[in-house]
Parts: sequence; C-alpha cells; structure tokens
Amino acid sequence: MKMPSLPLALIPLLFLLLMLASNVFVFGDDALSFSNQIALILSAGVAAIIGKTQGAKNNQLMEGVIQNIGQAVPALIVLLLIGSLSASWLISGIVPAMIYYGLEILHPDWFLVSACIICAIVSIATGSSWGTIATVGIALLGIGKAMGFSEGLIAGAIISGAYFGDKMSPLSDTTNLAPAVSGTDLFTHIKYMTITTVPSFVITLILFAIIGWFYVTDYNVSNTEIINAAIEEKFNISFSLFLVPIIVVVLIIRKMPAAPALGIGTLLGVLAAFVFQFDFITSLSEQNDFWSLYAITMSTLGQGISIASDNTMLSELLSTSGMSGMLNTIWLIICAMVFGGVMSGARCLEAISKALLSFASGRTSLIGTTAMSSIFMNLTASDQYLAIVVPGKMYESAYKEQGLHPANLSRTLEDAGTVTSVLIPWNTCGATQAGVLGVATAVYWPFCFFCLISPFATLAVSAFNFRIKRLA
Repeated sequence: MKMPSLPLALIPLLFLLLMLASNVFVFGDDALSFSNQIALILSAGVAAIIGKTQGAKNNQLMEGVIQNIGQAVPALIVLLLIGSLSASWLISGIVPAMIYYGLEILHPDWFLVSACIICAIVSIATGSSWGTIATVGIALLGIGKAMGFSEGLIAGAIISGAYFGDKMSPLSDTTNLAPAVSGTDLFTHIKYMTITTVPSFVITLILFAIIGWFYVTDYNVSNTEIINAAIEEKFNISFSLFLVPIIVVVLIIRKMPAAPALGIGTLLGVLAAFVFQFDFITSLSEQNDFWSLYAITMSTLGQGISIASDNTMLSELLSTSGMSGMLNTIWLIICAMVFGGVMSGARCLEAISKALLSFASGRTSLIGTTAMSSIFMNLTASDQYLAIVVPGKMYESAYKEQGLHPANLSRTLEDAGTVTSVLIPWNTCGATQAGVLGVATAVYWPFCFFCLISPFATLAVSAFNFRIKRLA
C-alpha cells in the first residue's frame, strides 16, 4: 500500500475533533460516558476507508489495532485493580483514616500546595504517577472536597505533583524510556531535565499558593469536627491502618510491577477490613455467616459501596464504584486504541509525522517540532509511550546532524509527551486519571499547571539558547 497524502491523512483526525467538539456541545461533561467512544470508532472507520483507497488490506489495518490494544492491556489490568483497591481501602478504613488525619493536619490556605508536594514526594519515591494518584491522590481529593475546594482544582494539584515526581524519579518507566530511545543515559537525562522541570514546578507551587490563599470556602473548624466525628462513628480509626499503603509504596519502590503491587494492596485492604472494621462489615449484612461476609467482600470489590451517613458530604466521600466503575474508562481506552491502530495501519500517522519532520530546519524549530509531534501522538495514538518512542526514533538522527546532544531530545520528549498525555480525555492517562479520581478531564486540565507549563518551558530554553547541550 502507498502512503496517503497529508490532506488525506488529516481527514480522520479532523473528523474526530469535529465529533468530539459536537459531543461536548451536546452532552457536556457526560461526553465521556458513551459519545466519545462512538466518535473514536467512527473516526477509525474514516481512517480505514482512506487506508483502503491507498491499497491497505484488512489484515494490515487489524494488525495495527491488535498491536495498539496489546500495548494498552497492562494499563487496563491496572485500572481494574485500582478499582478494587479503592473499594478495599474504603471498607478497611484506610481512606477514611487518611481523610481523618488529613483534616486534622492540613490547613485550607496551604492545602493545594501541600497536596502537590505530597504527591510529588510519593511519586519520586515510587516512580509511578498512576500509583500515587490511585492511593494518596484519592485521599487528598476527599480532604480537599471536605475543605470546600472544587474537584478540578484539587485534581489539578494532585496530578501536577504526581507527574513532576514521575518525571524526576529514576524508577519511572517513562523516565527510563525517553533516554533509551534518544541515545543518552538515565542520569544525564534527569540532570538535564531539571533545567525545565524544576522551574515549571516552582511556578506551579506559586500559582497554587496564590489560589489557596485567596480561595473562598465555607470551611471552618466545626466542619472538620463534624466530619471526623461521623468517620469515628463508622470506623475504627488507627495509625496501624497506614501499614497497608506503606507496604504498597515499599513494594513499588523495590520495583515490583504495578499490577501485583496493587493486587497485594487490595488483599491487604480486605484483611485490614476484617481485623479493624469487623463490626462495620457485619453491620452490612443481616446474617454474619461465612458466605454472607464473602458476598459482601466480593460485591464491594466488584461493584463498590456507598456508606450512608447523616452528613451529605461524608456520604459522597465514602463511596466507590469498585472494578465496575473502571469499565467505562476501559471502554474509552479500547476505542482510542482502535482509532490509533487504524491510523497507524493506514499509514496516516506516518504521513503526518513526515510532514512535521520537514519543519525541523533549525535548533528551535527542531525542538518545537519534536514537542508538537509528541503532543500529536498523544492526541492520535492515545498512548504516552508511543508519544515518546515514535518522535524519539524519528528525530534522533536530526539532533545529531545539528550537533545537539541526545539529552535535548529526551528532555523534550518528557516535557511534551509524558505530561500532556493526562490532559487528553481519550488518552490512556487522561481516561485513567478521570476514572480513578472521578473528575472529568475537561474539569481538571485547566488546573494541571505543571503539565501545561512544561512544554512551554522546553520551548523557552531553546528559543533563548539557554543550557542547550551540544555534542562534543
């Protein structure tokens, strides 16, 4: 088959953007429930038609789809485990304990900054933004909502901190992947990345500090006392509950893959529920025999639970949808992978990538084109790993030809590829964090300051020729 022309290759992407805009106009925040999935499938159909006109065979298009979905399978498994983990940590009292002590310690004026820093520290230690958001992030979201902050603002602080830590951690998969495809070593990459990443994070903290200082909430000490009293009424609160998340963090630090670490965290959460919250568990069933308790446990992990309370806010905080709550996100990711796979099989992505490469004539345009290519791959291929690998291999020789050290390339891939993935609703990262936190991507992305600033930071240092590393 021959490669389509640039105008032809852009048709599926333009069709998708038109449909997504229409869905937002008609359905608003509910667009992720079903309409965007349909838009992605229909756009894949448009790409398939274009591919067929260029001589593509059905098996070539399907091969791209299978390969793309195969790459997403680990993320889908992690999503299901995150759903069960959040359910087990709720009935065990772990999340309620985090909210309880968080309300005691954190102050509203500095909550956003504190949430951002806490997530950054945990993410650096674990090398996982997903793990950080699924554990500490969920608890911080509950604390922030109890203090009266908007969901989008809290999620923005959590994600900003988690992705800063992910970028700077030597344990992170993307932090290892970027230098590997660029031709440099890990610690040169991290050292050179601080030039853009640290200033971006400092600006982020300043913005959250200003917002937190002037943000008007209905929070007062009596609200904290009421919420904590309601939590104590339902759960046995103890510092011993923190042993479970500590074990999970240690497992991830010791480089255990996310899926088994989250699975162990789920099982430990169930064990903690029967050790610390046995009275609460038995109160959920009229019969307290083995099979009744087994049914409660399985139902909670699979379908979630909503704990009733006289306090409306607490009832909202103490609810989770379990594994089933992740199914809509998984649906979205699979549809996005189908679109990306057909675009790849029809050689549309190749045509657009070559067109972008033609703009890379000088230092600034090369770095800018690399950043745009990574963002484009996040939009079309819907996967942050492809947003690093494809531009990384595309531009590797171009950087050498211009005498630029590969660290310039690896840093740009992270500044534009890793962090923007979470801003796109149908990307694996954007869909995952929206599903985990229960906050739509369109609601939180305006407040993900670190992720928004990072691409501009990498362009700024290039434009001013600041600390641009050259080949010897």
